[in-house]
Amino acid sequence: MVSLAPIQIFQDEATEERAENARLSSFVGAIAVGDLVKSTLGPKGMDKILQSTTKGDIVVTNDGATILKSIALDNAAAKVLVNISKVQDDEVGDGTTTVCVLAAELLREAEKLVNQKIHPQTIIDGYRIASAAAYKALEDSAVDNGANPEAFRKDLTNIARTTLSSKVLSQDKDYFSNLAVDAVLRLKGSTNLEHIQIIKKVGGRLIDSYLDEGFILDKKIGVNQPKRIEKAKILVANTPMDTDKIKIFGARVRVDATGKLAELERAERDKMKEKVEKIKTHGINCFVNRQLIYNWPEQLFADAGIMSIEHADFDGIERLALVTGGEIASTFDHPELVKLGYCDLIEEIIIGEDKLIKFSGVAAGEACTIVLRGATNQLLDEAERSLHDALSVLTQTVKETRTVLGGGCSEMLMSKAVEEKAMTTAGKKAIAVESFAKALRQIPTILADNAGYDSADLVARLRAAHYEGKYTYGLDMANNTIGDMREIGITESYKLKRQVLLSASEAAEMILRVDDIIRCAPRKRGQ
Repeated sequence: MVSLAPIQIFQDEATEERAENARLSSFVGAIAVGDLVKSTLGPKGMDKILQSTTKGDIVVTNDGATILKSIALDNAAAKVLVNISKVQDDEVGDGTTTVCVLAAELLREAEKLVNQKIHPQTIIDGYRIASAAAYKALEDSAVDNGANPEAFRKDLTNIARTTLSSKVLSQDKDYFSNLAVDAVLRLKGSTNLEHIQIIKKVGGRLIDSYLDEGFILDKKIGVNQPKRIEKAKILVANTPMDTDKIKIFGARVRVDATGKLAELERAERDKMKEKVEKIKTHGINCFVNRQLIYNWPEQLFADAGIMSIEHADFDGIERLALVTGGEIASTFDHPELVKLGYCDLIEEIIIGEDKLIKFSGVAAGEACTIVLRGATNQLLDEAERSLHDALSVLTQTVKETRTVLGGGCSEMLMSKAVEEKAMTTAGKKAIAVESFAKALRQIPTILADNAGYDSADLVARLRAAHYEGKYTYGLDMANNTIGDMREIGITESYKLKRQVLLSASEAAEMILRVDDIIRCAPRKRGQ
């Protein structure tokens, strides 16, 4: 009998992991990512410092999506969790940590079941049954105050407070939640966060931040030009306004006398003067340019009494065009085709030690600016991330007006519904359904653990309360006890909770299906 050597079908150095090994590798990777962000969950969650090796930048954050986006991972299953946190961030804006932690807990439970020799497909079937039961329970518990403006505003304020309570702004959450709600209600139902501009200025305290109507541009007004204009007509442009360059790259000009050089310069100046005249025919009194404006055109604008602003960064100029109702122009031959922007007043303001330009009474009445103050740049960046989460959730809630209760209440409610479903499910699937309920209960457990409370005691009391019919009970994190979430005002967006449940269970399912991991051979240099 001839024994054949194993046939190699993969390239050298390519690796393959099969069945149990592959499953173990993906479980371990996903659970590790869950454990990484787990400690940032909830109002008593901790922050992480992320330090870049290349630039030496430091980010201090507890935002799940930011943490996962910033770290390089090698494990394929871990990358799936990073992706669901990104999707959660894009879709709703908050709940990025929760969705990762829930998916990791579902896989932790699945790993135990696989070790008990239950087939992954059976687990997936059980998870699907459980997910449907949890979704129905969540939907039934949702409350809709969309038709009652007063109650709805209270809901929005509570949602903002709940979102901000786990962030750096938690100390001043009442102030910032009102600020966020005011900003979002100005949008009148639009979900376009472009209209809300956030400006960060170091100095002062967080509580010194404020909401201002209109638009603020972090630039300076040209020399000798009016510092205040009422009834402004604004031309927003992206065009070169520098006179002393011949524009063809690498061009050389040879002249045989210095007088010829003066002629060339004069021609350039005349060309620029002609351009400025064309711009003046638009009948404007404010010219905002994306590029530089040299001294000569600046002087021409000053003589004409036109305010000119140079180097308005592209983000700023696009937003300015949007809120003033103008369009960005780059040629000026047809004034009748150019859409100008309008606003009631342009003036110079001072924040801290910096001068900025404020556009008030803009065409898009919903536009506003949030000026954030704080001690360090890292603090301001984190405050901006926190506020962005709150604003995103609020704009989504204005569209989908249903709300559910936070503080582990919704998870416990879903867990109870799933357990009841397990009672009526036949076969091995029932064990998977029970495991799903256990994973849901991990969310309140982690919330309590992060605060240093006795999670076993608190969660057991919370579970008992739900079985007694107290469906609005959750964890009162301020007082180390359980309480009525509706009374305390801990409200979350229904859309956020729904997205967390669906994304986490789908991601866990996907990782559970894996039974083979094939890694390519690393590419050699010089190939």
